[in-house]
Amino acid sequence: MMSSKNKKSITLEKILFSQGFGTRRYCSHLIMAELVQVNGEIIDDPEQLISTENLILSVEDQVWPFHEKAYLVFHKPPNYECSHKTKHHPSVYNLLPAPLIERGIQCVGRLDQDTTGLLLLSDDGQFIHQMTTPKKNIGKAYEITTAEPITPHQIECLLKGVVLDDDPTPCLAIQCSQEGERKVVMTIVEGRYHQVKRMLVAVGNHVDKLHRRSIGNYHLPMSLKEGEWQWLSPENINELYGRITSLTTDND
Repeated sequence: MMSSKNKKSITLEKILFSQGFGTRRYCSHLIMAELVQVNGEIIDDPEQLISTENLILSVEDQVWPFHEKAYLVFHKPPNYECSHKTKHHPSVYNLLPAPLIERGIQCVGRLDQDTTGLLLLSDDGQFIHQMTTPKKNIGKAYEITTAEPITPHQIECLLKGVVLDDDPTPCLAIQCSQEGERKVVMTIVEGRYHQVKRMLVAVGNHVDKLHRRSIGNYHLPMSLKEGEWQWLSPENINELYGRITSLTTDND
């Protein structure tokens, strides 16, 4: 998780290595070649101690704010897979800068190749677990365009719970509202395989388009275009942990 501890001073070589700019030796060569700036000043000593507080690097003219851990929001476009080993479509990782890949950033859960919208990525294993475990009841809201007009009865069934073909345990929407004849917004807390699509099939409809708009209380920024990403702020992290407190189930 994002640390509240005071930033410490470490060598510039270690800083570059931690940010994913290559091996320790390669990072040292970059520094000695005067290709690295620290807050606008060229530093050519790999062993110079640098404070990471509000640190802005420039590596080969690439501006890079220091982040001890990486937390990103990405606007996933269609026809991309959330995997390093893709089968039929290019990977979302192809759209990210090389340093992020080098430091081992991973998708926080996955979206199907044809699903668009809010995708989180991080190299913080604890954060990934916290955001993906159903035990935390973190809602994920999807805009769904259906193949056929959605009916009040179908919405009622989604809220009460439907049984999928591979699991006798019902899964339900914790919120579901109609926004058009063939458009519904549904919030779920689980992450079963193709869950949203299969839930719509279970009530006699089909998903035509699927777009994730929010996680917790955090919404995909309207300014973020498909294929673009940005760093998450500490305030964004708090929004992600916003709970859906109206969750009710009939398990008695």
